[in-house]
Amino acid sequence: MEQKDATTENANGKQLQMQQSKPEQRDTEKKIEEQKPQQPERTSPKLNSRAGLKLAKTNGGAKKRVYKVVLTGGPCGGKTTGQSRLCTFFENLGWKVFRVPETATVLLSGGVKFSDLTDKEAFKFQENLIRTMIQIENTYFELGQSSLRDCLIICDRGVMDASAYISKDKWEKMMSANNWNPIELRDNRYNQILHLVSAANGAEDFYTTEDHACRSEGVDMARDLDYKSAAAWVGHPYFDVIDNSTNFETKMNRLIEAVCQKVGIDIGDRLLATSRKLKFLVASLPPDSEFPPFQDFDVVHHYLQSSGPKVQARLRKRGQKNHWSYIHTIRRPNVHGQSRIEVKTQLTHRDYMNLLAQRDDAHFTIYKKRRCFLINNQYFQLDIYKEPSHPRCKGLVLLETYSSHSGDALKNYMPKFLNIVKEVTGDPAYSMFNLSLREDWSTTKKFWHPLPEEVTATNASKSKQSNGVSNAQLVLNGHAKG
Repeated sequence: MEQKDATTENANGKQLQMQQSKPEQRDTEKKIEEQKPQQPERTSPKLNSRAGLKLAKTNGGAKKRVYKVVLTGGPCGGKTTGQSRLCTFFENLGWKVFRVPETATVLLSGGVKFSDLTDKEAFKFQENLIRTMIQIENTYFELGQSSLRDCLIICDRGVMDASAYISKDKWEKMMSANNWNPIELRDNRYNQILHLVSAANGAEDFYTTEDHACRSEGVDMARDLDYKSAAAWVGHPYFDVIDNSTNFETKMNRLIEAVCQKVGIDIGDRLLATSRKLKFLVASLPPDSEFPPFQDFDVVHHYLQSSGPKVQARLRKRGQKNHWSYIHTIRRPNVHGQSRIEVKTQLTHRDYMNLLAQRDDAHFTIYKKRRCFLINNQYFQLDIYKEPSHPRCKGLVLLETYSSHSGDALKNYMPKFLNIVKEVTGDPAYSMFNLSLREDWSTTKKFWHPLPEEVTATNASKSKQSNGVSNAQLVLNGHAKG
């Protein structure tokens, strides 16, 4: 295994800006970049020379899209190599790729030394750095919008990284002074965050500061910076942690795989998929004091009328303090041999309101509190179902994560402070689609059953017990009564 270099790490900040969003009734004026379906099929770069990749088909045909990702992480995590691999991979698919440089490196290379700055000067420097980053990123974002091809924009760190290197009080003061808010800066500005864990955390033999003029951190400091940069992005809806549990080459493949999954590109076995979505039933919610630093969100789901019996379409509204982001999801099972393809499109408030007219009256609206946190280099989302919802959702708490671990290895990564009852991955009794159905499960024809390949090996025996509609209903009724 060869641990390659990462992007220059600066513990001094970087990032972007955006006007503070106004209350929801004025959100139609927000500039939330839209992702649109995609297109072609071409051959992967050096990963494999076999048949080309195929993209998932979505409603509305093939339309150009702009997809913005942030690569972040501690020193020596592989960001430089990761940028290059992502660029090559997507260019070979026919995408236009832009790489946004790290703003802090550009500014600090001009002779600025943070250690020489007063507190007031350091605060102002961070503020101006963020404004500069916003302008640089906006230049690339506009180029992406004018591109005639699908466009991937790779940002070397993003706005929230700056919060890792400034006190909470100063960060909030800066946010308030500039009319910034985290929903715009973190959730709406970028489509996906990829945190490449530092070699100092799990691959210490490969940690090095050579060939990096701006890097001088020892292993302990690198670990600390790695944790802080990850914690800065907790709360983003599509946050992937790429750790050092595999060799470096596989780590880079996992990075590409994570982006392909979110974009909706069918990679087949080309990257040897390593990560899967896992879901667990939690008995009850412990006190807030037992959690690591977390972000809470209000989440509202509406299911829409779909184009076919096996297609699920839904809207999601997610926010904090009356600032919102909006997502439209199309889920198609068994596409090109994959168990499930999801294509997610970011919406403006106006588009969201227009699509609400297509609500499916066969489903209740789902209300949740979603708690996001990071522990053991693993990103978790805890969904606490709220009223008004169907009575079958009363008291329901579900934990979700993406992981390549299994068995004892997975157990070691799970939050010890949560009372996890069992894994329910693939169990139809805990599908949000089924939970939202108005009709009784024992009589409705709309009840969704997973395909055989969607049931993981760990849940095979459990799925047999709950495969019938009436049994699935009993499972959940038992939980609600408990």
